[in-house]
Amino acid sequence: MKKRRISPGYTIVYLFLVLWALTTIFPLVWSVMNSFKNKKMIYQNSFSFPLGEAFSLENYRNIFANYNLFSAYRNSLIISGSVAFAVILLSGMAAYILCRYQFHGKKLLTMLLYAGMMFPIYSTIIPVMRMQAGWGIVNSPSVGANLLSVILPQIAGNMSFAIIVLTGYIRMLPTELEEAAYIGGCNLFQTYFKIVFPLCKPSLVTVGIFSFLWSYNDLFTQMFFLRTKENWAITILLNNIASKEGVNYGAMFASVTLIVIPVLIVYLFLNKSIIKGMTVGAVKG
Repeated sequence: MKKRRISPGYTIVYLFLVLWALTTIFPLVWSVMNSFKNKKMIYQNSFSFPLGEAFSLENYRNIFANYNLFSAYRNSLIISGSVAFAVILLSGMAAYILCRYQFHGKKLLTMLLYAGMMFPIYSTIIPVMRMQAGWGIVNSPSVGANLLSVILPQIAGNMSFAIIVLTGYIRMLPTELEEAAYIGGCNLFQTYFKIVFPLCKPSLVTVGIFSFLWSYNDLFTQMFFLRTKENWAITILLNNIASKEGVNYGAMFASVTLIVIPVLIVYLFLNKSIIKGMTVGAVKG
C-alpha cells in the first residue's frame, strides 16, 4: 500500500488548526481545574493541577447549598426542549411546503425568511413583551406561563434559520417516493410524516440542536421575562452568581463548569449529526 505524502501546506494548515483548538479548549480546562481549588490556591497558582491538598469540593458545596441549581436546570430544559421540539415540527412542515408547492406570495415569503435572520432580537423585544403582557403571560403567578413567555419568542427567533436549512435539504430529496405515497392514498400530512420526515432526520437533528443550544444560552430574552427566582433559568442563575460572588473565583469556576459541561457532553455525542445535517446536500451530484 502506497503511503500518502503530507505536503508542507497541509502540515501548516493542521498545525494552525491544532493551535486554534488548543486556544479554544484551554479556557474550559482551566475553569474546570480551578473549580476544584479554594480561593487561596487559585490566587497562588491558577495554572497548577488540583492534586493532593490543592483538591477541594468546597466551591461545589457552596453552589449547591446557596443556589437552587436543580430548579434552574429544570426550567432551562423545559424552555430549550420545548423550543427545539416546536422548531423541528413547524420548520419542517413549512420547508416542505416551500419546496414542493407553488402558491401566490411564495417569493415574498422566502424573502421575508431571509430578512428575518437580519433583525436582531434586541429590536423586537419591546413589542413582543407588550404583546405577551396583553395575553397575561408576563409576570404571571404561574411558572408555566412565565416559561411560555420565553418559549414563544425563542421559537420565532429560530424559525427563519431552521426553515432555510431544511429547505436546502428537502430540495435534494427525490420526489418519486412522495408521488408513490400520493398514489397509495396518503394525504399531505401522511406523506410528510411517513416519507419526508424520516428522510430529513440529519437536518432536523441539526436545527434541533442549534435551537436547543441557542435557547439554553439566551440570557437576554430570559432576563426580560423571568423575573422571580422560581422562574430563573440556568443562565440567569449564573449571572446572579457572578454578581453576588464577585471575586470568589472558585465559585464562579464551579458554576461555569456545572452549566457548560452538560451541554458540551451533548454536543460531543451529537456533533456528527450536526456536521452531516449542515453539509449534506451542499454538493449536488
